[in-house]
Amino acid sequence: MPTDVERWKDEVYGEEIREHLFEFAAAGWDAIPDEERDAWFERFKWWGLYHQRKGQESYFMLRIGTPNGVLEPGQLETVAEVADEYARGPVDNPEFGAAYCDWTTRQSIQLHWIKLEDVPDIFETLEANGLSTKQACGDSWRNVVGCPVAGKDTHEHVDAWPVAEDLHETFKGDDEYANLPRKWKVSVTGCDQGCGQGDINDLAFEPAEKNGELGFNVRLGGGLARKEPRFARDVDVWVPEEKVTDVAAAATELFDDHGDRENRYNARMKFLVDEWGAEKVRSVLQKEYVDWDLESAGDDLREQYTYNAGGNEHGDHVGVHEQPDGNYYVGLNVLVGRMGVDDVAELAALADEYGSGEVRLTQRQNVVVTDVPEATLDDFLAEDLLENYSPDPHPFMRGSIACTGTEYCSLSIVETKNRQVRYARWLKDNVDVPEGVTDFHVHLSGCTASCAQPQIADVSLRGMKTRKDGEPVEALDVGLGGGLGEHPRFADWVEMRVPADEVPGYIRNLLDAYVAEREERAAPEGRQKRDGDAVEYETFREFVARHDEDALQGLADPEETSYEDPYMHNTKTTWYPYADEDDLDASPAPTDGSGEPLSVDD
Repeated sequence: MPTDVERWKDEVYGEEIREHLFEFAAAGWDAIPDEERDAWFERFKWWGLYHQRKGQESYFMLRIGTPNGVLEPGQLETVAEVADEYARGPVDNPEFGAAYCDWTTRQSIQLHWIKLEDVPDIFETLEANGLSTKQACGDSWRNVVGCPVAGKDTHEHVDAWPVAEDLHETFKGDDEYANLPRKWKVSVTGCDQGCGQGDINDLAFEPAEKNGELGFNVRLGGGLARKEPRFARDVDVWVPEEKVTDVAAAATELFDDHGDRENRYNARMKFLVDEWGAEKVRSVLQKEYVDWDLESAGDDLREQYTYNAGGNEHGDHVGVHEQPDGNYYVGLNVLVGRMGVDDVAELAALADEYGSGEVRLTQRQNVVVTDVPEATLDDFLAEDLLENYSPDPHPFMRGSIACTGTEYCSLSIVETKNRQVRYARWLKDNVDVPEGVTDFHVHLSGCTASCAQPQIADVSLRGMKTRKDGEPVEALDVGLGGGLGEHPRFADWVEMRVPADEVPGYIRNLLDAYVAEREERAAPEGRQKRDGDAVEYETFREFVARHDEDALQGLADPEETSYEDPYMHNTKTTWYPYADEDDLDASPAPTDGSGEPLSVDD
């Protein structure tokens, strides 16, 4: 039997949702009948709107899709203006203020505290400047991701930006691909850094060479969600650049026809590839969905991938990098991917002053300013804004990623953003970075939905609950040794339900164990180590990989330290974790179009 969601989508979905959305906006939040709210909230996602959680009724998160993370000149300024005018809630966040932008792990933008009544004006402003929320969420093509500096990078084999742009323009808003069994995530990578993270996407195009021609190998069925992570599987297909859109259409149609519409948990491409196997997927794709002979896979150019690869090469585009045209791009570290709106406006102004005005977003929640001439590079690097968003950050700051958490998300179990900020600062001030370690990734996800991509981090944190001293407290499961690169692996979950205030102590003890027990690297093949050679050690990920489960569980213990956590209470049961009066009955929601509380009678 079709699920409730499938029935709702059969009634109204895709482009037609907009008319209804605008009608509700004109009539006000309380015009949505109580018994229809679940249905409309599910439909609104297609236009980038997620209803916020219990206690925040009438407020929405708004996601803006930016294909491949590219914000063209003037667009970041528009985003800042929209956030400043429409994304202010009733209580300030103590770390980030009244209004801010979240850069996501899929190169999109999220704004919070959006009122339904403001949506038409927001859409008008965004669309007048080439921005859209269309299909930023919902059961269809999501934001196409890829190398954030495609066309600007010396590491690329193929400039994948025109490919990503063509996919975006082809599939966004096309009714034929608007109602899929579930979300459909697509990655296009043309460089040897691997920053498109194709391994964790439903459909991935990755650089490959065949008969002297550069193109893309195709992988299908990757994803992290819940407790069922999969790496995308090679289906033995190579495509030239001009055929990418055709193959993408064929793969999408295959998923549309054979994806599970009776069980939303199973309605992802990874489970179809599990069931069929890569060989059958390729066979069905060939026989039923394309009218030309698919080429077999070409020579993979993945082996050099350094993005989140667990080594000591960053590969994350943070820092100062020369472009092929002689200008520079500068990647700025944004701790947990959140910038206050004043900083966003200043970044837009600096990008215009020193570069072309273009800004790009990465899958590590960072920002990149492109096209900075060498003559003004030093002046740009001396700007005050870069003191907080450094192109040369400390490893614990550089490696921190966090999802939205209980601040707004109904699925999350624990507070995340402000907690991970505090974790990173405490680690920076209290823990020595092991010699030779330049990258160390800590990802904090508030639940098993994996929005912070915890399974591919050195230290993976996943929200849970436990009891401490007889009291319920927020806690985290801890995983170790995940990452992508040439030999991708998911984290091993080794500690369960660690009280959140004992996690920094665990990480400190873990790194002490790593320093004490790590092995020296063997000399490069073909020569022996010489006196005076710098000592090279196995990476943290290699260290984890050579230990079995029992050994990993015995590496380190959680420990209380000087770290203090103000979010140990059950933030899921608050209306807003940072409010002075945070009980649900203290919530001002729901509110009207002016932000004034609606009375019970209303």
